[in-house]
Amino acid sequence: MSITLTYHDKIAVLDLGDGENRFSPDWLTEIDTILDTVVAEGAHALITTASGKFYSNGLDLDWLGANGDRAQWYVGRVHALFARVLAFPLPTAAALPGHAFGAGAMLAMAHDYRLMRADRGFFCFPEADIRIPFTAGMAALIQAKLTPRAAIASMTTAHRFPAPEALSLDIIDAATDLDALTPTAVNLLTPLGVKDQGTLGAIKSVMFADALTALALP
Repeated sequence: MSITLTYHDKIAVLDLGDGENRFSPDWLTEIDTILDTVVAEGAHALITTASGKFYSNGLDLDWLGANGDRAQWYVGRVHALFARVLAFPLPTAAALPGHAFGAGAMLAMAHDYRLMRADRGFFCFPEADIRIPFTAGMAALIQAKLTPRAAIASMTTAHRFPAPEALSLDIIDAATDLDALTPTAVNLLTPLGVKDQGTLGAIKSVMFADALTALALP
């Protein structure tokens, strides 16, 4: 299944697909276009989720291996997505139906809230085991959202957190059955009501100024 955008009343639900949902350049372009649509159509909030056993496995390492001369450009595109979601002018929630690894987990981190399937799937930053250090922007993003204890536990160990462990460290905000995942996210965001996009975007830009500055670095 390809990327889809649907609505629950005025809450946009962006389904990343039913594959590994890796960040190919075309995938990044499509996501960016859909985010433009969400803002332009006046959605009240945004949920991202997926249909398969992965939320996202993150970087497209096959593409990167074949296009090493464009690595800096590619990382800049990924950083731009993180920055956009981090300062998105609507309330946001990532509803994880399965695995979120590496940059996929970072995309979830960029949201205001994270929810995870309770019985299956892992949340993991595998960088310490796969010998790929975090960029300054990636580290700043994660550390902007996690306590020092949770950052050490997740960034330096490559540990695969099931939902109960992730919840105990406040990596996620809620864990629920798969069937209740998106409805729970909707119920979380609906009471927030309608926020002025300009105001909320400005608030997030100030809140996360250090991370946004780091994400803008080459």
